[in-house]
Amino acid sequence: MPIVRHIEDIPPETLATLRRGTVIPAHLLALDAARRLDPRRQRALTRYYLDAGAGGLAVGVHATQFAIREAKLYEPVLRLALDTVRDWTDRPVVMIAGLAGGTAQARQEAELAREIGYHAGLLSLAALKGASEDELVAHCLAVSRVMPLVGFYLQPAVGGIPLSARFWARFAAIDNVAAVKIAPFNRYRTLDVVRGVVAARAEGRVTLYTGNDDHIVPDLVTPYAVRRGSEDVVVRIRGGLLGHWSVWTKTAVELLQVLHLAVERGAVPLELLELDAHVTDANAAFFDVAHDFAGCIAGCHEVLRRQGLFEGIWCLDPREGLSPGQAEEIARVMAAYPEFDDTAFVQANLERWLA
Repeated sequence: MPIVRHIEDIPPETLATLRRGTVIPAHLLALDAARRLDPRRQRALTRYYLDAGAGGLAVGVHATQFAIREAKLYEPVLRLALDTVRDWTDRPVVMIAGLAGGTAQARQEAELAREIGYHAGLLSLAALKGASEDELVAHCLAVSRVMPLVGFYLQPAVGGIPLSARFWARFAAIDNVAAVKIAPFNRYRTLDVVRGVVAARAEGRVTLYTGNDDHIVPDLVTPYAVRRGSEDVVVRIRGGLLGHWSVWTKTAVELLQVLHLAVERGAVPLELLELDAHVTDANAAFFDVAHDFAGCIAGCHEVLRRQGLFEGIWCLDPREGLSPGQAEEIARVMAAYPEFDDTAFVQANLERWLA
């Protein structure tokens, strides 16, 4: 496979998948009881995402646990995911690697991801708290010289920093930016990203993805009309790069297909909009909103454990686990929304994925 240094190097079918909008789960991390990587179940999880119809995978991101770096699992986990994809399917899959830390670390991770065969890097700015806008832009530009970037507006509740519309305009002007994951869990800040991309005249190159797990359905059907001079530029969020879609992935794929069709027809039925409350309610349980997201990763692990994909809910940090009452909330939403629960699909294929 060609080494991807610039957007132009991404295979055309893969780039088309990204730009059309697809389901990109934030890949979780399968550990054993000793909190070591469980390669068999990690492969099974990747196979699940692929057979569910995901068009991409985001690996080494927040849901994969940033602590994989200290645990020296960053490279093994990235390699395992890509090797599994290559062995399991011939269709184009957008492979996105999480990039974190200061400029030196982020560039090093980008170089590694590029050499392994990833198409783009999801750039976290959480480590640059207190930096000026000029410093943030310089950091992004330096990393973009290594490989294509996906911008990441991470919500402040889990370590993100506020970023202005002016920052997003400067970021989108970088010619090696392919997409932005919008995940501030905030309408004002979501609009800042859209305004910034339009101000940079980058709406044809930079594809918008929702990471707002609390607002998935509306994000995907809303026409964002942004005033640029005397004209209104209409921009849409095309797909999702979501922790929420790391579980119940098959029905997420089906939901996105339905939403895309409704947008193409120019009419979004009320019953589709009504799904938003159900999806958000489920997300509140998985992400542990009641405890300020403390159990967000363990909550997703718990869903996979109940389905049989994971043996346990272990995280790299022994302090991470389910919050009081979270297991009961997960049980409640799994029972309340069987139309989203893909457990039957998982159980029908689990033996094959674990082989």
